[in-house]
Amino acid sequence: MFHFYPIIRPLLFKLDPEKAHNLALRALQYHVIPKNAPMVDSMLRSNVFGLDFDNPVGMAPGFDKNAQSVGGLFSQGFGFVEVGTVTPKPQDGNPKPRLFRLEEDQAVINRMGFNNAGVDIFLKNLQQHTRLGPVGINIGKNKTTKDAVDDYVVMLEKVYHYADYIVMNISSPNTPGLRDLQQKDSLALLMAAMTSKAREIQDKGEAKVPLLLKIDADSDADAMSSMCDVVLEYQLDGMIVSNTTISRPEELQSHQKSEGGGLSGRPLMDRSTKALATVYQATGGKIPLIGVGGIASAEDAYAKIRAGASLVQLYSALIYQGFALVAKINKELPRLIRNDGFATIKEAIGADYKESS
Repeated sequence: MFHFYPIIRPLLFKLDPEKAHNLALRALQYHVIPKNAPMVDSMLRSNVFGLDFDNPVGMAPGFDKNAQSVGGLFSQGFGFVEVGTVTPKPQDGNPKPRLFRLEEDQAVINRMGFNNAGVDIFLKNLQQHTRLGPVGINIGKNKTTKDAVDDYVVMLEKVYHYADYIVMNISSPNTPGLRDLQQKDSLALLMAAMTSKAREIQDKGEAKVPLLLKIDADSDADAMSSMCDVVLEYQLDGMIVSNTTISRPEELQSHQKSEGGGLSGRPLMDRSTKALATVYQATGGKIPLIGVGGIASAEDAYAKIRAGASLVQLYSALIYQGFALVAKINKELPRLIRNDGFATIKEAIGADYKESS
């Protein structure tokens, strides 16, 4: 199949990164980008937290914050799409510039700050799309909200009917104080309020919607273990590991490496995969995990799966390789799984931990 992205990438890279991002969103929204969804090996199909996935490769949140391009994203071969982060009220986010390409490092730094049009426009947009797989909604708090729990409870109630799964994003480094919610006591208060509201919604006749927590890769093993204890106590349906990192690996080469914000892309791969393995072991494989951070190949995706991920997500690598990467990963994953003697993707989940036990 002919891939046009290598031809247009030099032109896109002449644009400001945020302008190029918005252009890509519009191109997907109006189906300007050719479809790229070939047949996928049936061994990649799975059922995770009660949802059916044709393949394990998802679009990470942050790309489509306002749910304007869901149909176009599915046309690129994703097995699922996560949209947001969306907040109760519209907000502009942090001052520009706030998005930076680290080309030498195949990485990105962003300090967007949950810029979005607010939940009402988000839901209006979302309802206009045909879904070809599960759609997750990633929710957050407004920057000026004093009681974060209030915003998350409001968002849960607002999006519940429209989501296939809901993610509480408390790990972005670009909203002041947000990561404080990962501390055990604060997290327990949030989980108590969210699970109580979910039960209340279900008592009114709504079907159960899986509730997930997204954490960072910067916390140490003890802190991650504490978060896992709370997640298990409140019987959440899954976790996502991980968000961007505020660390700056020594090997970074780009002159923009010192920009403030969260680092994503290739340099995050090892850190986020180690965090994923820590969470998988801390939860004993009792809940499904979504692995995200630094995936740029089928080998990377498979490393996440072997470390404990049931599903994976991409974003930054698409900036450098284009959407053809999705089909490439789905094409090559079955070979990697079979080479290790597994018949299905489910058998490979957490294989590194199981083999070392």
